[in-house]
Parts: sequence; C-alpha cells; structure tokens
Amino acid sequence: MNAEQSSQTETGRIFEIQRMSTEDGPGIRTTVFFKGCSLKCDWCHNPESISPRPQVQWIDSRCIACRTCLTACPEKALTLTAAGMRIQREICSSCGVCADVCPSTAMEIIGKEWRTAELIKEVLKDRAYFDQSGGGVTLSGGEPGLQVHFAAALLKGLREHGVHTALDTCGLLSQEALERLLPYTVLVLYDLKIMDPDKHRTHTGHSNERILGNLLYTAEFIRRHLYPRELWLRTPVIPTATASEDNIFAIGRFIAEHLGDVVQRWDLCAFNNLCKDKYSRLDRRWAYAEQPLLEKAVMTRLWEAARSSGVEPSRVHWSGATLLEQENATTTAAALSSEKSAPAEYRRS
Repeated sequence: MNAEQSSQTETGRIFEIQRMSTEDGPGIRTTVFFKGCSLKCDWCHNPESISPRPQVQWIDSRCIACRTCLTACPEKALTLTAAGMRIQREICSSCGVCADVCPSTAMEIIGKEWRTAELIKEVLKDRAYFDQSGGGVTLSGGEPGLQVHFAAALLKGLREHGVHTALDTCGLLSQEALERLLPYTVLVLYDLKIMDPDKHRTHTGHSNERILGNLLYTAEFIRRHLYPRELWLRTPVIPTATASEDNIFAIGRFIAEHLGDVVQRWDLCAFNNLCKDKYSRLDRRWAYAEQPLLEKAVMTRLWEAARSSGVEPSRVHWSGATLLEQENATTTAAALSSEKSAPAEYRRS
C-alpha cells in the first residue's frame, strides 16, 4: 500500500464536528474534536474528550420514556428511574445499540470512527464559509496528537485542498507526533496553563516539563520552516487553579524570554460553567459545578499582569463573560422573555 492509499484508509475517533466556530482560529471555522486526552484537568470543559473510548450519554430533555433502549441493551445496563436513566457503566460496552434504536435520540454514543477521506469530504461542505471569512479547519479535542497518523493524514489532505489548518494542542504529546503534524499546520493553538510544575501536576495530572519542552520545539520549528506560520497561546483562567497574578505573570515572562519573536497572540480565556450538564450525562461529578464566573475586576487585574510581564501588550487578549456581564445578560433575557409573553398592549415599544 502506497502513502496515498494509506492516508485514505487512516481512521480516527471523533466526538464532535462543530461548524461556524469563531473561537478556534481566524475566520469562520469547522472544529473537529478528537476523542482522548493526555491531561485530566480539574476544570475540563469537554469531559467527553478525556477517554479515548466511545461513551454512552442520556439527554433527559429528549427522552419520551418509551423504554425501547432498555429492551435492546444486550448487557441490560440501563434502568429508567424516577430520577432519570441509570447507566451501569461498569458493564456497559458502549456498543451503541441503545442509540440506534432510540426514536427520540435521547441515547447517544460519544465517539464516532471516521476515515480520513470521509471526514475531509464532510468538512469541505463548509468551504464557502472558509473562503469568504478567511477561516478553515481546526483539529481540537482531547488531544489530536494521540491519534497522530489520522491527524497528520487529515491535515495533509486539507492542505492539499488549500484549506487553512489549525492544530489545538495541550502540548502533552511526543516530539515525534509534533514532527508529523507541524508541516501541515498553518496555525498552532497551544495551551499554557500553569508555570509551577507541582501545581500543574495537581490540577492536570501531569507535570508541565514536556509541555514546555514541546512549546520550545514548536517555536524553533516555526523559525526554521515555512509552516506553521503562526503560534497563538491560550491560558484558561480558572479560579483556585490558574487565576492568580503570579501565575499569569510567570507565563508572560516565559513567553517574553523564549517566544517573543514567534507568538502573535496570547488569549486569557475566562472560566465558564456551561459544561455542567456534560458531566451529569456521563455520571461524573465536576469540582467546579458551583463555582461562579470570575468578577470583571479579577479578569482586569490578570489582563494587566499579562500586559506588564514583558509580552507585547497588543498581543494579549481576553475572552469570555465575567460575573457582572453574565448577570446583566440574564436579567435582560428575562425581561425580554417577559415582554414576549405579555399581551401586546403591555409590551414596551
């Protein structure tokens, strides 16, 4: 089998294809989320990405209580109770039979096998948006580098179609994987979470030694090669974990000392709690379930710490809602809902 045939038969496991994304690189993008991650961050906003295996989830708002899935399950791992669907995950094989027979799509399998050629064809359906907006396709996860042969074949195929490619990585992958992926990547989105190695291990399950080493390797690769053309760094701003001025300033010093010539952008991504339902669907407890959004004053201080760290200030960006903004948005939404439900003569003009 030659290299071209091999690239067409590579398969990988994807848990979501998100279209019309504006947060994973320039322009309008289609983000392909890979199943399986090398980190286990306390605050993970995609808990379905951590395990490389397919997983079953139940979406209560769709369920019509027909119990078709209970009868079909070969392991008898499902029980519908007054509190909802109970999945005995210790015996569930994630075979997908329950999802296949569910008439309301309340049962879902997270993680689908794709062939390279099929996935390229699927994402190219969005090419008109890429061309008009300067967008493209981003590989995210999870960690795409854990499925390096599939990810490399996908990136290579997209570049052959002239599509802008971005690789979103946590940095905990082999250097050999980076060598395979970088030549077909136009933009690298690299997570830099915590500078202290012990704190990094506490909150993510691993030290940051390899992550920092791979970041330096990526920067040197950019200096020596045509691709990647750009490197963007992203720091999730998480209460009790990453959201300290000392941590943000230390990250900035590292960037300024080692990466100032290759980093175009550093994003501080404010904590959000929109993923709570994802954890409940997987029967998992989320340590941040009751954590409110950060206050605007806190994000402002962290943004100022980043801008004073030695990084070119114009490269520091801040995204995400803060507590006051969220409260205002909720109040406005409630008011609008009330207006819509009131008789026409009582609505404000």
